[in-house]
Amino acid sequence: MHSARELESAPPTDIDAAPRRGGRQNRSSHRRGRPRRRGPSCLVGVLLAAGLLGSATFLLDSGRSDASSDASSGTPRPRSTVRVTPTPTPTPSLSPTPSPTPTSTKIDVPSTGTGTFVAAHATGAKVGHGTRPLRYVVEVEGGIDISPTRAANEIAGILAAPRGWTRNEGFAFQLVSAGEPYDLKVRIATPGTADALCWAGIHQDTGGEYNCEIPGGVVVNLRRWVTGSPTFDGPIHDYRALIVNHEMGHFLGYSHMTCAGPGQPAPVMMQQIKGLHGCVANAWPYDRSGRFVSGPHVL
Repeated sequence: MHSARELESAPPTDIDAAPRRGGRQNRSSHRRGRPRRRGPSCLVGVLLAAGLLGSATFLLDSGRSDASSDASSGTPRPRSTVRVTPTPTPTPSLSPTPSPTPTSTKIDVPSTGTGTFVAAHATGAKVGHGTRPLRYVVEVEGGIDISPTRAANEIAGILAAPRGWTRNEGFAFQLVSAGEPYDLKVRIATPGTADALCWAGIHQDTGGEYNCEIPGGVVVNLRRWVTGSPTFDGPIHDYRALIVNHEMGHFLGYSHMTCAGPGQPAPVMMQQIKGLHGCVANAWPYDRSGRFVSGPHVL
């Protein structure tokens, strides 16, 4: 949760209330050193540079991960260009239901993957009351044992849930299939690939543990998707809801919060993977009465 940025720098931990648009962003102290510049020296260097220019590029912009407690701008950003491997045979699915069968947790979590993604051929009806739905496509890194379509339907069910972001009448979402126009991507990636995407997108070191929100979408760490978090006591599908709701909250413009008091539900924008601080684990932006679960903002 950066639940959709969520991690533990020591141990992994995860995952804000009123949107804070255009605000100053606090940078995480977990930084990687910048590479030293090297001047061109020979033909080999030129050829190497040309090869690098041919690789996939990522936009560098503001974003949030569970490795930090920075605020978010809240303005949906233009999608970034990423190489996507299309699925051989499109198989559109029916509109998702709020309670899909979660993908299996009995799969391997390799440290790195292919670095390429397969987009789900799955579509869904608009959910929520916003006049313009955010269209999202779900992608899964190649070589891991997760069905992109099944993952897409599970994520669509989370976003359609009554206690989710659709409770806010300003928001609406729609799952779209591979090849269709979209506003953001939700990607499930191996820890190594998630680290690379989060670093390229927001210069955050996610340490092989956390999720993040970057320009153009959300990156879900496969380890969190499969194993959950030691601080979250509940079914794996609920923890996945925390990931999706937390990171989507960042995309919508919400920043990090903390616990409002002992025994109260933890805000979905709290980095719950880093500790509950007296709160009770909670995966949803709103409670059963339709009230937004809030807490003090993390400065």
